[in-house]
Order: sequence, then C-alpha cells, then structure tokens
Amino acid sequence: MTFAIAMPTTGGSLENYIQSANSFPILSQEEEVSLARRLRDEEDLNAARQLVLSHLRVVVSIARGYKGYGLPQADLIQEGNIGLMKAVKRYDPERGVRLVSFAVHWIKAEINEFILKNWRLVKIAATKAQRKLFFNLRSMKQSLDTMNPEEVNTVAKQLGVKAEEVIEMETRFSGRDISIEPLSQDDDEKPGYSPITYLTNGTEPSQVLEAKQSTQLRGKRLEQALANLDSRSRRIIESRWLREEGAITLHELANELGVSAERIRQIEVKAMQKMRTMMEPVAAV
Repeated sequence: MTFAIAMPTTGGSLENYIQSANSFPILSQEEEVSLARRLRDEEDLNAARQLVLSHLRVVVSIARGYKGYGLPQADLIQEGNIGLMKAVKRYDPERGVRLVSFAVHWIKAEINEFILKNWRLVKIAATKAQRKLFFNLRSMKQSLDTMNPEEVNTVAKQLGVKAEEVIEMETRFSGRDISIEPLSQDDDEKPGYSPITYLTNGTEPSQVLEAKQSTQLRGKRLEQALANLDSRSRRIIESRWLREEGAITLHELANELGVSAERIRQIEVKAMQKMRTMMEPVAAV
C-alpha cells in the first residue's frame, strides 16, 4: 500500500509552517486506534492524513535537535515528515503502543540519512557503528581538545568501532568551518544567528590547503571564544547549540539556573555577539 498526503509546505515561511503544524489537534488514543484500523483495513487515505497531520508538531520538535549540523531547518522537517509517513504506513494499532512512540524512530532515521548524505565533510559513515560514532562523538568528548589515546580507546570500545575510525572521525569534525553568521532567515527561534556551517572542499590543491588552514584557525578561535565566556554563558551556548542529543530549551535552562527564560535568551544573544566579535578576524583569512 502506498499513499501521498497533501500537507502544509515548508517552502514558505518556516514560522507559518510551524504555526500550521501546531494547529492540528492532538488525537486521543481511541481516535488514533480507530484511524489506524481504518487505514489498515480499508486503506482509508483520509485516516492516514489525519494521523500524519496530528503528528507534524512531533517532527518539528525532533528536527530542532539537529540544528547543530548547519543544515536548513525546513529540509530537516521535510525529511522527518517522510519518516512520519513511513511510520504511519507501518503502524500496528493492536500492539498497544502510541503512534508517537513508534514514529520517533522513523523520523530520526530519515533525518539521520539526510544529514549523512548532505553534511559535506563526512562521507565515511557507511556502517551502523560508524553512524553511531558520527552522531555521538561530539557529545562523548570531554573537552574541545584533541582526544588522547586513552580517550580514543574508551570511545571506540563504547561505540564498537576501531580506534582508527574514532581518530579519523574526530579529524573530520575538527576541520569544520565555524561561523556565527546565519545560514538563512528561516530560524524562527534565533533570527540572525547560526552556530556552525561547513566548508566545501576546493577543487584545486591550493584551495584545499587554504581551506584547511582557515578551518583550523576557525576551530581554534571557537575554542578561544568559548573559553572567554563566563561559566553561565558557556553553559547556555553549549546546551543550546553544541549538544549532540539536541538543544536544551530556554525554559529547561531557566529552571536549572534559577532565572527567567527571557533572561536566558538575553544571555544567549549577548554571548553569541561576543563570540561573533572574537571570530570576525577569521573572516578575512
């Protein structure tokens, strides 16, 4: 069975799309089971559509956790929606599990595939273990410094990969092009800022060498910029932008630090401006 569903498009304003996604009502368990049975037994496409639309907000929430890879949020949401439709198609209402719990796997799987295909510096994550390494290495590192042999062996053992693969992946991560400039104007939550974009390899040897030197300098400047923040600001930036498993919300940080969510936002903006100023000389390299 195949089906195509007309949904709100991400081609316009991302903010409008998110508002539209959030406007669809959340289904009760009884409604969800009834619709899933209609889809399974009668191939009712209207039932499938209702199941998909009621979970679009879930895709948006999951996609936000992948901002640190520097890919357009609209593209991540679109790929996540593909995963959601696959989940709806395969969902079995008789297992007693809510669709949202079942769909998370499919949504993340499609987004992960998209990142692996489009993240321009990493093209080696072909096996399941390498993919796990790709998506977990940064969160497992204890600092921004290069890992020592003991740390490399620990990560390799925990993720079930070779130490050489850990070293190679870390090298590729360290070659990223760090920028505080925005990728686009679609980021509704933090307009004007984007923490990490990635540098495309040049086609000429001289361009490759220049790019490598530039990205190494940018990496050092990022470390310096983070080091020059006070502990609270650094905690906010790392939690909002650099977490592998997804960003912590303003309200979660507000509860942790004992201030308002608006105060967290103000500190975040000020810290990003400070980091941007420190990294501006790199733009001329």
